[in-house]
Amino acid sequence: MNLAGISVVDAHIHQWDPLTTPRDFSTLAKMFRFVPLPVDKASRLAPKRDRDFVGVPDAYLHPYLPADYRADAEAVPVEAIVHIEVEWAGRAPDAKADETRWVASLPFGVDTPALGAIVGGGDPAAPGFAALVDAHQSASPLFRGIRTMVAHHPDSGVRSFCKGEGALSERSFLDGFAVLAERGLSFEAWVYSHQIPEVTALASRYPEVTIVLNHLGTPAGIFGPIGKDTGTHPGRRRELFVRWRDDIATLATHPNVVAKVSGLGMPILGHPVPMRGSTTTVAELLDRTAPLLHHAFDVFGAQRLIWGSNYPVDKPITTVANSAQAVVDVLADRGGSAEELEQVFRTNAQRVYGIDADLLA
Repeated sequence: MNLAGISVVDAHIHQWDPLTTPRDFSTLAKMFRFVPLPVDKASRLAPKRDRDFVGVPDAYLHPYLPADYRADAEAVPVEAIVHIEVEWAGRAPDAKADETRWVASLPFGVDTPALGAIVGGGDPAAPGFAALVDAHQSASPLFRGIRTMVAHHPDSGVRSFCKGEGALSERSFLDGFAVLAERGLSFEAWVYSHQIPEVTALASRYPEVTIVLNHLGTPAGIFGPIGKDTGTHPGRRRELFVRWRDDIATLATHPNVVAKVSGLGMPILGHPVPMRGSTTTVAELLDRTAPLLHHAFDVFGAQRLIWGSNYPVDKPITTVANSAQAVVDVLADRGGSAEELEQVFRTNAQRVYGIDADLLA
């Protein structure tokens, strides 16, 4: 089983230029241009929680644009991509719509994959959320939904992206979330795995909204130690897996939820970071990720799973091709059909994000 003949949609990539557009990591990127030290040495000055998250900082210090993605994905027949928001900074209430406008202006679709859809940034709990959504929709007809950075971890040594637990259940968030329901927009839920029950509660409250679980819920530390005491020994990693398994199964009972088999090469999962010039092989990826992938297929089925490379975030650990092949191999092991392969790598993303069929060969 392989991807030959399938017009693949990579449903989770990031585009950025921290040197010319405002990102949360722009200051760091600009500073590194003038630090008289090799990147590996200079990065040791960063907090451990940041080093655990990024693995190798190179991608965050430079632009990552359509031609960069084309080079990374050349071994996979990607015809279209979905851009997911990534830490656009700005003080104005509608500043995050500028990312949608910027992405729509990038040179996709010439000698690069087509831009199929854009998921913008925003916080339903913030004042003026409806006006921000208006701005996103005005910025590009390819805007399809919102992602909010709500990943928060109880281990203070693991990088969190919001101030505390319970962001998805706050009254202000739930009130703002109604805007997405009214406009038929989707919501991308990126959380750490212990927050999956919050996603389940949200899916139950808003069954009319398509909720896309990013990265199978990001069970931080499931492959090795990170932070202060997360994933520090096999017993704890087993407990983490069991809780993730049960919570994912409960979430999957809600038909408005789809899950991305993406981000399984994120350094924060506890992967050993390969030496420069090497990468994690498909066999090594499968040794770690196969239990997660098998369970995801069990509870969601191929009809509600979507592949995404999560590039360039996963780049320190593995390649786009190896990320895709690991999912292909698990589906093959399960006796999956050609139709199921096509669902995971194209048609589910096409449906969820309303991607124009004319973009796919």
